[in-house]
Amino acid sequence: MSHLAPPATRIGHVHLKVADLDRALRFYRDVLGFEVTQRYGAQAAFLSAGGYHHHIGLNTWDSAGATPPPPGHTGLYHTAFLYPDRASLGAVLARVLAAGFALDGAADHGVSEAVYLRDPDGNGVELYRDRAEADWPRDPDGSLAMTNRALDLEALLAEAG
Repeated sequence: MSHLAPPATRIGHVHLKVADLDRALRFYRDVLGFEVTQRYGAQAAFLSAGGYHHHIGLNTWDSAGATPPPPGHTGLYHTAFLYPDRASLGAVLARVLAAGFALDGAADHGVSEAVYLRDPDGNGVELYRDRAEADWPRDPDGSLAMTNRALDLEALLAEAG
């Protein structure tokens, strides 16, 4: 099919409307560990990992002081941040818990391990790490056989060192 996106296509960044830029920065910078690459006063900031121009945009242009959308409405379900290994995922989980954020859930999907929570504006956040593709569970026909098993958070935290 010629209309399929090329295999190297990736989601480059997410840009979120937030109520309070400093509060959002405390979460995405201080807890999740992204670095600010550019800031526009109290209205917007861009953050990245590894020197990329930005993976996350935050702004208050139309949302300063606003409340999250009510349940049952359309919008972003969650943004997923892929960490390079289990130790990195365990380390960010430790920071999330130390900062007092509650988890919405955690799962072993066979292909990945993931924890779910909400940012200070109520946006869904998934923090995860992928297993090597050779270790992904597959059905006899070769298709993915993802799971939704409980994730051992204590073992994950122990990986953080």
